[in-house]
Amino acid sequence: MNKQELAPDKKKKLLEGTVIPAHPLALDADRKLDEKRQRQLTAYYLATGAGGIAIGVHSTQFAIRDPKINLYERVLELAADEIGLKVVDALFLKVAGICGTTTQALKEAAIARKYGYDLGLVSLAGLNSLSEQELIEHIKRIAEVIPIFGFYLQPSVGGRILSYDFWLKFAEIRNVHAIKVASFNRYQTLDVVRAVCHSSRPQDIALYTGNDDNIVADLLTSYTFPIMGKNITKQFVGGLLGHWAVWTQKAVELLQEVKQCKTNGYQNVAQLLTKGTQITDMNAAIFDPAHDFHGCIPGIHEVLRKQGLLKGRWCLDVSENLSEGQLAEIDRVCKAYPQLTDDAFVEKFLSTNPTDYDE
Repeated sequence: MNKQELAPDKKKKLLEGTVIPAHPLALDADRKLDEKRQRQLTAYYLATGAGGIAIGVHSTQFAIRDPKINLYERVLELAADEIGLKVVDALFLKVAGICGTTTQALKEAAIARKYGYDLGLVSLAGLNSLSEQELIEHIKRIAEVIPIFGFYLQPSVGGRILSYDFWLKFAEIRNVHAIKVASFNRYQTLDVVRAVCHSSRPQDIALYTGNDDNIVADLLTSYTFPIMGKNITKQFVGGLLGHWAVWTQKAVELLQEVKQCKTNGYQNVAQLLTKGTQITDMNAAIFDPAHDFHGCIPGIHEVLRKQGLLKGRWCLDVSENLSEGQLAEIDRVCKAYPQLTDDAFVEKFLSTNPTDYDE
């Protein structure tokens, strides 16, 4: 299969920065795919003004790849079809999650290309037996099929710590166009940014925050390194986030506010940093760090259920549910920060889309 290149106009949008929610999986009470609500979720993200979606990722549940469940291709197909029907932005970015051994990852990359996905978000979870050089070779193979969106996943949910040297080599792979940093760690985040700046391609790679615990600060921070007699500066330009799978219309407003703040010389930065701590409080309720993130996917589902976008918070794994006290925490943050929820937007969205998703 010939290498797929990222279209220049989409590359420009990626570099400018946008909101990319990590798309959940809509299930019914029998834990079967609810195709109507799966489409509805995609339509919601389109309606919010988000610049793309990522599907087949952690928030979509890795178990979709289980041969007994076999939903990976179907969820990619449904999202691509809904985008084709509803999209008004020709530059809307379609990102497909890709994981597993090289053989599996190449199969998933081929499926993503089949349905017109622009980039593959490559997770290295489950490959801890490989050396860093073997991981680089793995990425190079996938990059021969589809443009790459790198992914630094925190160890607590299946990732591993990767060195500065790994990210330096990673950044040199020509079909790498972006990196999502979801290490939830300042030192490891710094390793990625420094590596990109020291590579030969600092202007070719877009940095997206996946640090759901530090969204606003990531988006506001400039990283500057003296390299060979000149300063190289890099910023996070957008986010590819599980947190942005909920309250997405407010996430779109937030990114615009951050961009405006930068343009205006950081005049309103104090207010934004305060908002950032509120968003982190909301994220703690959803992502459940108090219980090692056990309830993070049910937490996302619960918010969408409360809004009417999902029927329930069921997951493919019957043991995956909210942790003790998590529901009360979600209720607390929703009441504490109503200005950061998009309940009114969702209510209007559902009222203007009544026939497509009737029972």
